[in-house]
This record gives sequence, structure tokens and C-alpha cells, in this order.
Amino acid sequence: MSHSTYNLQWNEAQSQIKELLEYETTPEGQKPETDRVSAFQTVAVLYIKYIQVFRKLEECFYQIVHPQKRIVLRHVLDGTMGRLLELKNEMVNLEFSEYHFFDDVLSDMKLTPADIEIPVPRYFTQDNEKDIKDRMKLMAETLAKYRLDETTDKKEEIKMSLEEAIKIIQVHERARQGCLRAKFMREIRAQEEREKMLSLQGASTMDPDVASTYIQKVWKGYSQRNKTSKLREEELIFIGMQPNSDTPSKHKDSPLNKVARREEERVLIQSQHEREYQDALVNIKEKIREAEGPDIKENMQDQIRQWFIETRDATGKFPDYPSDDEGGSAAIFKTKEEGGEEGGNGEGGKKKGKKGKKKKGEKKKKGKKKGGKKGEAPAGDDEEGFRMAPSCFMPGMDEATQTYEEIWKYRDENENFQQKYDAELIKELKRGEVESEIRVQVDDLMRQELKNLKAALQKDMGKKGGKGSAKKKGGKKKDKKAGKKGKKEKDLTPDRTIESLYEELVKEGILVQYPKVKVSDYMGEYSYLGTTLRQANIEPMPSLSDVRRVVTEYGVLPMGSQTVHENSPHVKSLMIAGPHGTGKRMLVNAICSELGANLMDLTAENICGKYPGKAGLTMLLHLVMKVGKLLQPTIVYIGNCEKTFIKKVAKNDMSDPKRLKKELPKIIKKMVPEDRILFVGTSLTPWDADIKSLCQCYQKIILIPRPDYASRYLLFKDLILRNGGRMSPTLDLSSLAKISDGYTPGHIIGAVKHVLTERRIQQLHRKPLTALEFVTPLARIDPIYKEEEEQFKKWYVKTPLGKKRAKLKADEEEGEGGGGGKGKNGKGGKKKGKGKKKGKGKKKK
Repeated sequence: MSHSTYNLQWNEAQSQIKELLEYETTPEGQKPETDRVSAFQTVAVLYIKYIQVFRKLEECFYQIVHPQKRIVLRHVLDGTMGRLLELKNEMVNLEFSEYHFFDDVLSDMKLTPADIEIPVPRYFTQDNEKDIKDRMKLMAETLAKYRLDETTDKKEEIKMSLEEAIKIIQVHERARQGCLRAKFMREIRAQEEREKMLSLQGASTMDPDVASTYIQKVWKGYSQRNKTSKLREEELIFIGMQPNSDTPSKHKDSPLNKVARREEERVLIQSQHEREYQDALVNIKEKIREAEGPDIKENMQDQIRQWFIETRDATGKFPDYPSDDEGGSAAIFKTKEEGGEEGGNGEGGKKKGKKGKKKKGEKKKKGKKKGGKKGEAPAGDDEEGFRMAPSCFMPGMDEATQTYEEIWKYRDENENFQQKYDAELIKELKRGEVESEIRVQVDDLMRQELKNLKAALQKDMGKKGGKGSAKKKGGKKKDKKAGKKGKKEKDLTPDRTIESLYEELVKEGILVQYPKVKVSDYMGEYSYLGTTLRQANIEPMPSLSDVRRVVTEYGVLPMGSQTVHENSPHVKSLMIAGPHGTGKRMLVNAICSELGANLMDLTAENICGKYPGKAGLTMLLHLVMKVGKLLQPTIVYIGNCEKTFIKKVAKNDMSDPKRLKKELPKIIKKMVPEDRILFVGTSLTPWDADIKSLCQCYQKIILIPRPDYASRYLLFKDLILRNGGRMSPTLDLSSLAKISDGYTPGHIIGAVKHVLTERRIQQLHRKPLTALEFVTPLARIDPIYKEEEEQFKKWYVKTPLGKKRAKLKADEEEGEGGGGGKGKNGKGGKKKGKGKKKGKGKKKK
């Protein structure tokens, strides 16, 4: 797409942001909501609208090549991302659930689930591409260096003489020749039998014309059937009822590949324009300093000298020069401007004072009204109901929106077709920087000049001033005392470089490599009946699409941006629980891949025997946290995390699973929003652990269910095509998805790979795939039965969020069945009870 297309898309996104900000800041948007369902609907609509804006902004930021526009876009994009996470937190507090269902809201807004899919911003890895490559290179070199001995040992173990090797080759070659000879002999015997049968039957007596007519009939029928089937297949592909086996993406000149190539070209242009912009920042600043610097310096000196004279004439002595902490000479002109404004608006100030008095009087009257009668509900801000918490990102979004409207919305860029930097904007920016730098130099000169003037005046007047220095000394003492407050953690490796620490962790197998996968590779279909089931008082199980969304919101978006991580709800730790094969480790790898993060493995089996003793454990955790903070973002992975807090350790378990039990919660507690470190644990049997300790350690718990019918259908379809298979009428995916209930994505991947071997792929043109071929490998695997899924559900109800959700559900059922138990009578009854207690207390006295 062209530059103008992305500019228009940015304009649309900014208009939507302006509308959302106006709504959220108006009294209507801040009005408290008493009904929980309607409050959730309001937040859900805002959440979906922010997702739509976020999708547009992410695409614009990825493709717009103007370097100065990208700066503004980045602020808006980070603000939108942060607001999205704040709204997610509000929905969790309303529903007491990590999973939310928007099928009714999407239906009202005429949207599809694809429209609210949360993309991962590509700048997470694009901006740090060089650092990520350097880290990967260092890791590969370290692995090659320390694993060299292991590989040589393995090679030395397999020893074979030349005679033995020749003998093995001879055996295999003779076997191959024997197979070919047997096949050849079979063909000869078959040919002899055919000739014998023909000789017994005699020569054919069919007329040549009849024979040719028969051949023509068969051939014409065969060719027409092929044409009809091709036409039918084309029609089904055109209307979207059958996938195209010969996908256009495989061709170089296909539209999809052309778009992808154009996007890559724009990314290269972006980096080129960014380099030119950075060079221009330096060059233009130097030009301004050379051309305008002397005049700026002279004007500042004249203004400061004039201030000296005016102060001396008014007070009879020269003023004290403001220190650098106070702003230097900039503070002089600030006070002058403020004094001028106050003098000019003297009458307005008096009026404001009168208004202020009236307001104070009004407040007092209101206070009397509140305290006058007992039992009256407070008015105004004290209304009962749900009200969203104040946002940390809306002021920044508002500021970025104003910058866009002032600078970019109506800017004429007809002469800037290539979308390079704007020199005039750089001049405006750098002129202020040059002034501040020159001001520092001028302040030093003028302080000396003022000192000389004061010395000359003291000689004339015969006065000495020693009080100011004493005050300064006192101030310094206070600063020293203040500086001593706050203890820093002891650095156990102060003399070592970060490269040596990184190398040590790689050598010990703590810092590990991971396969490159995306969050979008975790396939799953949207749940279309979630709201309907909840309305029928049935708690729905989330789909794999919901799991993907939650992992993106908690694991990827906050960790990708420092600004978002510092201001959004802080998620320190995350636990992913689910049956075997549901993709828990894949999600951990996807989080790392999308962020370009370091992956540190603190699984009990991995750290067993490493850094022994209490001092060794302290050193291990120190290295993990130090390297993690210096090379952010970092993911700390703990597999089978329930073993850390297991109730009873098995006798045959020699990995010391409880080694991190005391230290892990302490480390997570000390983490601050500036540290982009996330602890991620995975669990197969979370009920084996002490639930209180486990939930105190892991802030967010994500439960992965078995895939539903729609997700299984999507998995089979996508995996077959990815592994070289083809869709055909003989392959009944619907039946296959139905009979594979209980099987996880891992089981399905194994079955597809088992069937689609290289030999089977070569036979597809004459022998299409059938659903029956996948049944045999699936039958050899034990599925996840419903009893195990129910066990996960029962365990999740015991977690803090699960308890809140169960209590909310019970309250709703009581409200429906008890005939308005939550109404005014219920509240009045509570108040009466409190009144009786007070009365009893008075009688005792």
C-alpha cells in the first residue's frame, strides 16, 4: 500500500481514539454502574474498540517510513496497548475470571472474532534485532565451545573397522539385488501366464470399427468426468467451501508474496530514513549553534545584566544568582513572566478569591447536610456502583493526539513524496536544546560577573555577607543524611563482565535456546457460545483461542515495552496448567520468540547438582536476576512448578524439587515494574502442591482445556496442509474431528506426522487421504478423559480467583431464587442489625 493509505489509516485511528477519550472523560463515561452485567458490557465495548484501534496503529507503525511520524505513533501505540491491559484488569475484577466471552457484543457490533484478534507489535523484535542476533551468536559460540568434548566422546564410542563396514555394505547390496531379482521374476511369470491364457482363448473376432467406437466411448466418458470434476472443484474453491490445494502463496508472483516483499522493502526504507534522521539531528544542531549561538548568548547576557540593575535599584543590593538545581537563569525569566501575568490579571485574581470563598462556604454547607441526618446516602462522588480506576495512559494518549492534530493532521507533504525527515521540525526541537546548553555557559560567566559586582559594592559600602554560606553548609548536611537512606542489594559478582556471566549460565545449561514459534501458531477456534452458557448458569470451558489471547495479554504485551510494563498492572509471575500435550511449553517458547527474550530454565531436574548448597543457590539466583535485569526482557521458566510446593516428595525423586520453595517467593516479591522479568511455570498436576503457597507465588493462573470440536477441526485441517497433505472429498474432517474428542493438540500433531510420511505424500496424486488413516495412530494413544478435566476444574475453583467466581455465582443464584435478597430490604435488614448491637452496647455501659 502507498504512504497516503497508511496516513489515512492513522487518521482514522486517531479520530477513534479522540472519541474514546472524550467518552471516558465525560460524566457519562465516569458515571458509576450499579448492575455488574451492564458494567461489564460497557468495559467490553471499550476493550473491543481499543483492540480495533490497536490493530490499525500497529500496522501503521510497521509500515510508515517517516521517522518523525513514527515517534508520535509509538507514543499512541504504547498508550493504546497500556489502556487495553487496564481494561482487561477491570474485566477480571468484574467477572473474577481470566477468560471473557464477547459473542453477544460482537454480534451487536457486527464484528467477527478475527476483527478482535490481538496482534503482537513487530517492533518488539525489530527495534532490538541487532542485540538479539549478538546474544544468539554468543550463545551458539559458547555451546559449540563447551559441548565439543561431548560430541567427540560420542564419535569415539562408535568404532568400526574398514572390513566390518565393507561387510555391512555388501549384505545390504546383496539384499537389494535379491529383491529386484524376485520382482523381475514375478513380472516374467505373470507375462507368461497372460500369453498362455490368450493362446487358449484364441484370436479376437471383434470388428475394428466396433472396437474403435468402444475405445472412443470409454475415453470420452473419462475425459468429460475429469472436466466436470475440475469445474466443480473450481466452483467450491471460489465460494470458499474447499481449500485450494495449489495455493497461490507458493508462486513467487502471487499477490500475497508481492505484498510481503513490499512490506520488507518498506522496513528497509524505514531503517535508512531513521539513519538519515539521526545524522540530521546532529548536523542541524551544529548549524544552529554556529549561526544563532552568538546572538542567543548575547541576548541572554543583556537580559541577566538588566535583571541585576533592576533588582539593585529596587532593593539596594544585587540579587543571589539561582543555582543549577533551581534552573539557573531560566528561573529568573519564569518568575518575571509569572509576576507579569499576576500583575495584568489583578482584578481577575480578586474575583477568583471571592469565588473561592463562596466555594468554601458551599463545601461547609454540604458537610453539614451530610452529617445532619443519619442513614442518608452520600451524594456526588460517593454513589455506590462500579467505577473504572484512573488510567495511567490516557494523559499520554491525549498529549500524543494533540501533537498529531497540531503538527501532522493538516501538514502539506506534497513535496515530501519519499517521506524523509522534516528539517523545520528538527530546527524547532534543537533550537531549545542549543539555548539550554548556551544558558549553562552563560550562567557560569554571569555568576562570576555578579560575584565581582558584589565584591565591588562591598568595598564601597563596607559590608560583609557570611550568612548565606552558613545556610548552604546546613543544606549540604541535610542532603548527605538523605543520601544515606535506602539499602542496596549486595552485588556478589562486582568484578565480572556481563559477557562472562552470560557465558557461565549458558555453560551450566540455565540459559537455553528455544525454537522460534509465534503466538499465532498456537491454533484454536473462537468460542461462540460462552455468553449463552453463562446466561444459562453453566460455566463454559475456554477455547484454545481464549488461551492464546490471555497469554498475549499477560506474557507478551506488557513485556515488550518498558513504558507499558512500568505503568500497566504489574504481572510478575504466570502459571500455565493443563493436561499433557496441550502446548504449555510451546506457549513459553512463543512468548520468548515474540519478545526476543532470554529463556532461563530453573526446572528442578535442570538445576539438580548445579550450584550446590545454600551459598550456591544464592549465587545461582543472583546470576539469574542480574543477567535478567541487564539483558531485558527475560523469561524464567520452571517446568512442573507444582513440585516446588509439593505436599509429599516421592522417594525415587532425586532432583530436590523443594530447593526453590523459600527463595522463589522472596525474589518475585522484590521485583519492581522497572524489571522486565517474568516467571512462567507449567504444571501437569497442580493439585499435588500446597495450593496456598502455589497461588501466593504465581500471580496469574491460566488453565488450558482439551480442544473443542471447532479447534480440533481447525488443527487437523491446518496440520495436514502444513505437512504436505492435500484436502480431498474423500477426507471427512468433520467426522475425524468428532471422533477425536479428548485428544490434545500434541496427540493430533503426532498422528498427522505419523500418517504423512514422505512416501505417503508422493502417493497423494493417485491415492487421496482418508479419515480412516488417522484413526489407527490416534487409537494407540490414551486420550484425556473427562474425569481428568473435571479434576482440573475442581482444583481451579480452590484458587483465589476461582473462589471469588464461585462466590459471585452463588450470590447471583441466591438473588434470583430468594426474591430480591440483594434489594433495599436486604440492606435495611443489615442496618437494623447494626443498630441493635449499638443499643446493647449502651445498656452494658
